[in-house]
Amino acid sequence: MAASLWAAVGGSAPFWICVTLGCYMVATTLSNAAGRHPLVNPVLITVLMVMGSLLATGTDYQTYADGTHIITFLLGPATVALALPIRDNLHHVRAALLPLAAALIAGSCTAAVTAVGFAYMFGLDGTVLASLAPKSATAPVAIAVSQTLGGIPTLTAGMVIVTGVTGAIVVTPLMTLLRITDWRAHGFATGVAAHGVGTARALQINPIAGAFAGLGMGLNAIATGFVAPWALGLFQ
Repeated sequence: MAASLWAAVGGSAPFWICVTLGCYMVATTLSNAAGRHPLVNPVLITVLMVMGSLLATGTDYQTYADGTHIITFLLGPATVALALPIRDNLHHVRAALLPLAAALIAGSCTAAVTAVGFAYMFGLDGTVLASLAPKSATAPVAIAVSQTLGGIPTLTAGMVIVTGVTGAIVVTPLMTLLRITDWRAHGFATGVAAHGVGTARALQINPIAGAFAGLGMGLNAIATGFVAPWALGLFQ
């Protein structure tokens, strides 16, 4: 009876959507209780909880992905909505166009070259290199670039998550260590290096940082389409 019930419920979209949202609610509660400490990152906690749920139930990733397709779809509108804080801070953006352009080029090139370069040093093959090159772009763009380059989309998606969570965790202590107090620089660097997860963290910290993080994420998504093939070509 229990097996039949699980067979009917375990593969259904509403079930895994509820699991994902429930895990995120718990993770957000823990993050708020910890004063939004960078180590108590709600995205990281949610990923770990969902992974635990999949392992405990013996559910394969494809079943989960099919069941939560609507959440993946909503990433698009959520990303577009980041234009609102950019609009509200447009005067700050206009005042820093040249530094932003330089930071975008430096950040995008560094992200792609270091990822591919370190992988090449460890003797990984070209398919893996292609999968890592776009890791700092937002997931839909990174996966599309990876497919174009002959990479493995699932590996790229995993590395995008790791990059974003790592960036969200280290950004605040790193900026403090480097004594960077300009919220524009803080946010833009976060968006370029750690895409949506980093941008979410920046929005929690400061509205100007959040606006510039959204701008950095969007511009780096465009830049990655050009930089990733170039970086991959350097090591082939």
